[in-house]
Amino acid sequence: MVDHIEIRGARVHNLKNIDVDVPLNKIVGIAGVSGSGKSSLALGVLYAEGSRRYLDALSTYTRRRMTQAPKADVDEVLYVPAALALHQRPGVPGIRSTFGTGTELLNSLRLMYSRLASHRCPNGHYLAPTLAVAAGQELICPECGARFYAPSAEELAFNSQGACRTCSGTGMVMTVDESTLVPDDSLTIDEGAVAPWKSLMWSLMVDICREMGVRTDVPFRDLTDREKDIVFHGPAEKKHIFYHNKNSNQAGELDFTYFNATYTVENALSKVKDEKGMKRVEKFLRQGICPDCGGTRLCNAARTPKLRGITLDKACQMTLVQLTDWVAGVPDSLPEEMRPMARNICESFQTAAARLLSLGLGYLTLDRSASTLSTGERQRMQLARAVRNRTTGVLYVLDEPSIGLHPSNIVGLTGVMHDLVADGNSVILVDHDTQILKEADWVIEMGPEAGAKGGHVIAEGTIADLEAKPESQIGPFLSGKAETKLRRCAGTGEMFAEGAIHLSTGSIHTVKPLELDIPKGRLTVVTGVSGSGKTTMVLESLVPALEAKINGSA
Repeated sequence: MVDHIEIRGARVHNLKNIDVDVPLNKIVGIAGVSGSGKSSLALGVLYAEGSRRYLDALSTYTRRRMTQAPKADVDEVLYVPAALALHQRPGVPGIRSTFGTGTELLNSLRLMYSRLASHRCPNGHYLAPTLAVAAGQELICPECGARFYAPSAEELAFNSQGACRTCSGTGMVMTVDESTLVPDDSLTIDEGAVAPWKSLMWSLMVDICREMGVRTDVPFRDLTDREKDIVFHGPAEKKHIFYHNKNSNQAGELDFTYFNATYTVENALSKVKDEKGMKRVEKFLRQGICPDCGGTRLCNAARTPKLRGITLDKACQMTLVQLTDWVAGVPDSLPEEMRPMARNICESFQTAAARLLSLGLGYLTLDRSASTLSTGERQRMQLARAVRNRTTGVLYVLDEPSIGLHPSNIVGLTGVMHDLVADGNSVILVDHDTQILKEADWVIEMGPEAGAKGGHVIAEGTIADLEAKPESQIGPFLSGKAETKLRRCAGTGEMFAEGAIHLSTGSIHTVKPLELDIPKGRLTVVTGVSGSGKTTMVLESLVPALEAKINGSA
């Protein structure tokens, strides 16, 4: 029986014509200094050949429509199974992606609300849950006799028919930021105080504004509230003006409709067709929560079905831990004849949720925008998607899965790897973290250095083998015997000797309002479990605050 992959003469990137055997049905760690050839071996050889050979088994018609990896620069690779790779840094999802859509939990939840919920008739009466919905039958309201059909799962999707019409299912709208319309109120309107009229509209708008009763020859800040209101929100009245073009020295009489400063921006936004056009407009805009759907992304009709007394948008606002407990109670809340169907739907949700919970993502809500998730959170979502189908005979290549993970989160990750092997798969693990490398059944160490001086297999074997081999560079770290150099840390009394940066934040994502002091002239580490708010605090609070302070806009 074949129990290993045979690689002969691998020369991908900096690999030095290496020969190596990789055990199958095991967790195999690939270690080494950065640039030593770990990813070249794992992704450039094993994944490239495993995925390419799988695709080669498909028809030519199918292969033409798929991106294929080129043949690896290697003499021979034998017994490599079909391969899947989980890359080091998953791409940042688009604006329409949420934790619920990315994990596909929202699909199961929408199906629950379509099939199992109490639906509202056109006159506002709620009907008890019924099997007629699943049968596709017309519902008849017992209160008023109105006939209607329950919404399908597709009609409850914000990426489809259930999208809010105002924000198109994004939950956010671009609105005009009035503070940007007159950036310098010491200027007169004649001098160009109203910025949109200079860049987005004809200069004759100044003349029409004058006809509307606004003084254009005094500083904007000295105008009356009525005059300012006309500039920002004045009615679209047609005025007869005498217009003189200063550039061409031509003049004439015109009838022209007044575009106030706000409408000028809105009109320009509606006509944007490319990125260049958007750049001209975006400086006058700010992003805000949609006033119609309240950020839920759903139209009103998609927010009416109720299950266990709450609507779909409210269920999406629960954390995964809360939602999982709530879903567990759904079958028993329904009539007896509906419970078998309910258990099947709820079971698919619970199975997918259990994996995410084991990976430590129970604090996230389904409506959380995926673009706001940390690298570690996105990587664990990717891992959960990869393992949910309980495949067998697959080679999983994990490229530094510990990135962004707190030591306490790695336990869930190692549990997933062991489950994959138990299902008959093989795991290739590229990493530097000794906590996760210690879970490997076999380790291949690349080196001895980076770049041209790397690309060799300098040691291989079990963890105990590497700890005993003097040529292994990671062995002493695995055994805990490595000597580490530590710089001198500032004492408690001198920590704030050079001053402090005081940060005061509001609530954002998982970060609650904070008050903290960061010492100046010191190396400060921000740590915490994945998803605790480290990135949010630093990149979305501290950095923007410092930039605003530097620019004088704080």
